Amino acid sequence: MIGLVLAAGAGRRLRPHTDHVPKTLLPVAGEVTILDIALRNLAAAGLTDVVVVVGYAAGAIADRAAELERCHGVALELVHNDRAEEWNNAYSLWLAREHFGSGVLMVNGDTVHPASVERAVLGARKPDLAADLILAVDTVKKLADEEMKVVADGRGLLARITKKMDPAEAYGEYIGVSLIEPAAAIALADALEATWRRDPNLYYEDGFQELADRGGAVVLKPIGEVEWVEVDNHVDLSRAREIAGRC
Repeated sequence: MIGLVLAAGAGRRLRPHTDHVPKTLLPVAGEVTILDIALRNLAAAGLTDVVVVVGYAAGAIADRAAELERCHGVALELVHNDRAEEWNNAYSLWLAREHFGSGVLMVNGDTVHPASVERAVLGARKPDLAADLILAVDTVKKLADEEMKVVADGRGLLARITKKMDPAEAYGEYIGVSLIEPAAAIALADALEATWRRDPNLYYEDGFQELADRGGAVVLKPIGEVEWVEVDNHVDLSRAREIAGRC
């Protein structure tokens, strides 16, 4: 099992902070960045081989790679997305497909949350659980229009994942942490490719939906009452800086 961080996004809504660095390198606790927290969490979960998908301002991450490895006791491999400023993240995740067969614990490179989330997702793996993916879901937070919402079917598996849903219909919010089982490697890669080829502006969550629609088993794992935030704008960044010191 390896770690994977999606960190290719430009973070345009966070300018001027992201004029020269990707938002994953924005500091949230002194010099500690969002990426530091992601790597720290993966290492705390026992995952020290980490792939980072980079794109916008990729050189800024490459320049810090050795320091990040020393600080967090991880070995990094950078996968470059040369379309990161044109296409959405379904393509970014697909670019890391050769690593899926190792089993992957993936985190979005723009979320701040405690390591308990990674532990919860890893702990959801059971010998008798036929899962292709396991998604971390916040079932406590009050939802609005912007969140990536999920609906469970009668078996407790993913039926629908989308932002375009009445919040009242949702089971909870997917928070950007997921586990890809090795056995799902080929099926997920195929689903992601079908997704970005259909529309390169789609999210990787649309690829998860494609996998579920093809019969894949996508388990939803509630994370309990946890402080976390996805950093999309300046308000989110302020919230991240409140949370980071407590992670």
